[in-house]
Amino acid sequence: MTGNVGGVEDPSAEVLAQAAAAFGLLASEARLHLMWALSQGESDVTHLADRVGGALPAVSQHLAKLKLAGLVNSRREGRRQVYYVDDPDVVTVVRVMVGQLTARSQHALALVRELRGTGG
Repeated sequence: MTGNVGGVEDPSAEVLAQAAAAFGLLASEARLHLMWALSQGESDVTHLADRVGGALPAVSQHLAKLKLAGLVNSRREGRRQVYYVDDPDVVTVVRVMVGQLTARSQHALALVRELRGTGG
């Protein structure tokens, strides 16, 4: 059964399954960290492994899964494989998600500090 809310049709079951699979991939802290790093700009596997604190083989496997899902792309530059996100909407989703949670965390920390300062 499909619906129509505000003139927009519900997505098909296939689209919902693909979206759920993509979000499932992002449910991994390591893959989300890689997506965050790549939302800031392209990078090779070695730099990404250093940035996210992961072992090179594990980072390569995470990138392969993200690439298979169509969330990242890569190109060869000499001997290096450079990864990037070329879909601005994917970059926006990652930045908004992480940015909102960072802001909430900082707000909660500020409240705790304020309560401690007032004797609470």
